[in-house]
Amino acid sequence: MAALLSVMVLVLVSHAAVMAARADDSAMLRFDLPSSQVAAGLPRIDGPADPARPLVVIDAGHGGFDPGAGQGALREKDVALAIAKAVRAGLLAQGGIRVALTRDTDRFVSLRDRPEIARRLNADLFISIHADSAPEDTARGASVYALSEKGSDEAAQRFAASDAQNGRINGVALSHLDNGVGSILLDLSQRGAQAQSARMGSILLRELDGKVGLHRNDVQTAALAVLKAPDIPSILFETGYINNPQDAAFLGSVQGRDMIADAVVRSIRIYFATKSGL
Repeated sequence: MAALLSVMVLVLVSHAAVMAARADDSAMLRFDLPSSQVAAGLPRIDGPADPARPLVVIDAGHGGFDPGAGQGALREKDVALAIAKAVRAGLLAQGGIRVALTRDTDRFVSLRDRPEIARRLNADLFISIHADSAPEDTARGASVYALSEKGSDEAAQRFAASDAQNGRINGVALSHLDNGVGSILLDLSQRGAQAQSARMGSILLRELDGKVGLHRNDVQTAALAVLKAPDIPSILFETGYINNPQDAAFLGSVQGRDMIADAVVRSIRIYFATKSGL
């Protein structure tokens, strides 16, 4: 009987050990992803303490488990983050403009959270930085995108469906307005943001021309989720084709990334200077 009890105890102990080991393995393997419905924590704002100074939010595309496009060891998420940090450093060095990054480490931020961060910070400009890729390696050069009319309509519908109860457009609470006035305000805000987005995109292309190769000379439009803030001028900047050997070498070099960042910094300062006399 004692022998049988000993065997039973050993079996129970062994089972407990196996279950504990499985629990440990599960703990090691488990990782949590942020919900696409929950906005990420707000990043810090660097630069002047004066809240009247313009604020630009720089968005480094991809991140974390999402590397984006890649060519060998060169990954889009790393290129975007390096350029975003260089833009921040350039703007802070010259002063007068506040800067926030949607991410300043290798972490994942959902597409919906990125423009939402800019809205919650009351940003004056949003720039999302990426690197392009194509089926063939012959395509090369930088491109700039603004939100298309189709994307604008989709953004308005989403905003009306999910945000209008507690939402604000240009600081005005829509819950205090009737539906007709709210729709007019949203439409005017979107039109103004689209016009300013196109203006910022044109300035950036002008500053890139002759210094960084361009894939297209005009601002392109697309229904991109990251551009769908209804009241903030927003552009997506494709810095080059990461699967093109020449572009990859340029994007992979500190000199190339600094040239790109310098053009972005100049463009941002020109954009705000012509609005506020900085």
